[in-house]
Amino acid sequence: MTSLRPRTFLLLQGPHGPFFRQLGAMLRAAGAGVWRVGFNRGDEVFWADPASYIRFDAPPADWPARIEALIGEKSVTDLVLYGDTRPVHAQAIAAARAAGVTVHVFEEGYLRPYWVTYERGGANGHSRLMTLSVAQMRAALAQSEIDFPEAPPRWGDMRQHVFYGALYHFLVMAQNGRYRNFTPHRGVPVFDEFRLYLRRLLLMPVQALERMLATRRVRRSGHPIHLVLLQLEHDASFRMHSPFASQTEFIDLVMTGFAAGAARHHHLVFKAHPLEDGRAPIAQTIRAATVRHGLAGRVHFIRGGKLAELLAQARSAVTVNSTAAQQVLWRGLPLKAFGRAVFDKPEFVSTQPLPEFFASPKRPDTRLYRDYRHYLLETSQIPGGFYSARGRRILLRQVVDMMLSPEDPYDALSAGRAAPRQQLRVVT
Repeated sequence: MTSLRPRTFLLLQGPHGPFFRQLGAMLRAAGAGVWRVGFNRGDEVFWADPASYIRFDAPPADWPARIEALIGEKSVTDLVLYGDTRPVHAQAIAAARAAGVTVHVFEEGYLRPYWVTYERGGANGHSRLMTLSVAQMRAALAQSEIDFPEAPPRWGDMRQHVFYGALYHFLVMAQNGRYRNFTPHRGVPVFDEFRLYLRRLLLMPVQALERMLATRRVRRSGHPIHLVLLQLEHDASFRMHSPFASQTEFIDLVMTGFAAGAARHHHLVFKAHPLEDGRAPIAQTIRAATVRHGLAGRVHFIRGGKLAELLAQARSAVTVNSTAAQQVLWRGLPLKAFGRAVFDKPEFVSTQPLPEFFASPKRPDTRLYRDYRHYLLETSQIPGGFYSARGRRILLRQVVDMMLSPEDPYDALSAGRAAPRQQLRVVT
């Protein structure tokens, strides 16, 4: 059941592409007021509704006062944003909380690639999942007799993701004259962002071949392998919720533990994030650390790609707080993680020191992880995607009703009032 009180949604920055525009249109069709604040030309072009668009072109120092005023001027009841750590979003969340405004946070799926994350108040290290125990999750699931949701129909949106990222940064680079005070939240010049996205798009065929050959070498080696799941160094989860200042620190720590604890016939495989664009010298860092730790011939580097084939051969996995760890746990493989992560529960994640972990890694409690995963699929994980047209259609069919609901998804499940999930099985 949706709330009957008047609702006014203020949207800030969203995923690259048309998702926020389509989300705003559906919220408006549901009877809500909708406004969008844009901080650059990319935000403006992808919104495409001048009547509800609010341009912010003042210096960043003026934003906290401006968002506080907007909440009052527009009678805002709901704030919507993608990612909660970039400065303009963190400041807006603080203003929204002070005014009693509901904060809706979108993020990439904790259970990628067939779901996205929708939460209220915060995501990742700021998520309510950080304070919930597995016992509390199991108690909430017991309130409803529900089947374990299946994965939705497959779709691929990596190309669309990279394309929209390149287009967005091109617009910011080439047409940002009216937003002279815009400062990218990642601290990288817009031209460099565009160049990196374009380079990634153009090199996808070459890197796919390189990845295939590297994966084949690992598969045919016959050695036991331990996976290291790398993240984007500029990603918010790595920057805000990890103990490392750079990937170099993490890579060196892993190499040190592997050299000290792993059997001499075991190999170490570093897998880059699928969106790794070369802004961090990952390959060079791994080569240098391999020599420094005396691991020549035992270390491999694979540029992105699908994880399943590597997991089928792995003995264990190590990461900072990558959501790819969920696939590790789903397969019952031992996992060592650093930093703050929604899956970092003592029932699943090893507390062993790294040398001991590489020597004899402890497996997760797969029965409890199954309950944890089930809980996520009944609360914050919504089928669909931000970038492909098909993924957006599937996502919008469900998430708008959840946003209009007076209850947070976690509270709704605990009260036995969780919204029904889409039936995604193919009927033949």
